[in-house]
Amino acid sequence: MRQTTIIDIAKKLGISPSTVSRALSDHPDISQETKARVRAAADEMDYRPNTIAQNLQKKQSQIIGVVVPQVKHYFFAEIMAGITDVAYHAGYTVMICQSNEDFEQETNNIDVLISHRVAGLLVSVSSKTTDCGHFQRLVRRGMPLVFFDRICEKVDASTVVVDDLEGAFRATEYLIGKEYQRIAHMAGPPFLSISRLRRQGYENAMRQNGRPVHPEWIIQAGLNEEDGTAAAEAMLSHLNPLPDAVFCVNDPVALGAFVKLKEKGVNVPADIALVGFTDGPVASMIDPALTTVRQPAYLLGKSAAEMLLDQIIHRESRKNPVHKVLKTELIVRQSA
Repeated sequence: MRQTTIIDIAKKLGISPSTVSRALSDHPDISQETKARVRAAADEMDYRPNTIAQNLQKKQSQIIGVVVPQVKHYFFAEIMAGITDVAYHAGYTVMICQSNEDFEQETNNIDVLISHRVAGLLVSVSSKTTDCGHFQRLVRRGMPLVFFDRICEKVDASTVVVDDLEGAFRATEYLIGKEYQRIAHMAGPPFLSISRLRRQGYENAMRQNGRPVHPEWIIQAGLNEEDGTAAAEAMLSHLNPLPDAVFCVNDPVALGAFVKLKEKGVNVPADIALVGFTDGPVASMIDPALTTVRQPAYLLGKSAAEMLLDQIIHRESRKNPVHKVLKTELIVRQSA
């Protein structure tokens, strides 16, 4: 079925297409009577604006582009809720792309969003992103850009993150305070800011409390459940004696480790205590429930969207990047 156009409405009413266009956009030169006739005809003929054509004409849209590593995790779903709420109330729609933790897919996502003439971009980089040249080009072109959670530190753009360093420090210090003696860390990809800061928080807490940091107690993992499973397998196979507590880079890794430990007959927390970093719903559903660091995911998304809208509306704000750090909260449950 052919879509109704402005020309169809103009023919029906016997007026020019430009008059119809201006009436629909509430132009002050068009009388209220004509506006009412045009709107009535548009409703009757089921007219819908051609947003692609409008974007081409304006060279910008009312669309915010978002790139996330994975949409399956609760953390990013909550961030998206914060973003979409702010965008909706400001009259913007949101186009979401998933990099699936892949650098090439991330760059393709950026190209697709730019081709749709998005008004600005919100990005959390993939775990494989070591080159930030594609973001530096966006900044040079004056594209409104805000990083959230995972950032490119070499790009002069606004950021919204949580206090990863402090959150990791408090989690590790809690384990020290509970008199665990051999505290290991399942670390994330070393080139990601969140991984580096959480590892640094772990190491700072250990050293400031007179505990040695043994390299073999830092087990390289990724950011997903399967990475936690593999890291737990490696820990059980190669460390003797075993750690009596593990601080994990995030909840998915902690949950993957939990499954493997249970499979191998290791009791949590009697044999090995576990602490995560996220506080998704599953953390409180497993038995024993997971002690973790809560991130304010919704507020993170809300803050990032508000920051981006400020850049879109006020061009001068793009020249002065803003960096916002949100506080975390240690949630103590039975796993530690």
